[in-house]
Amino acid sequence: MNRRTTLRSIVAGVAAAFGAHRLAGGTSAAAQTKHIRLYVEMDVPPAREKQLLDLFHNTFVPEAVKHEGYIRVKLLKKRTVLMGSAPANHTFRFELEFESEELRQKWIASAAHQRVWPPVEATMTTTKDYPVVLYDEV
Repeated sequence: MNRRTTLRSIVAGVAAAFGAHRLAGGTSAAAQTKHIRLYVEMDVPPAREKQLLDLFHNTFVPEAVKHEGYIRVKLLKKRTVLMGSAPANHTFRFELEFESEELRQKWIASAAHQRVWPPVEATMTTTKDYPVVLYDEV
């Protein structure tokens, strides 16, 4: 047997063992956890889009990933409304996922969040009454 064949056999064996474990009812801790998701509808004028993207990718995300309970954060730019209606001025959607609302609240109360969110928020045209919706994963 050459080295490549041996390596393939090992990988196949590990994959089979993992698959058998999952079929026998084993699940990962992440699969058992029900997280929370926060959605923020953002009205960002075209002239501020570059600023928003820079702040999000280079300031907000690098800080958020450091905090306990953080899972992911996304910034989506609306392309088009395919059905129904949506406010025309909601151009971006901010999505944040944490392990629990308690850990998200801890992040919000942190000095780091107080430093990185206000500049992101300042890119929006509406900074007092924008929609913020919290969901529980079910």
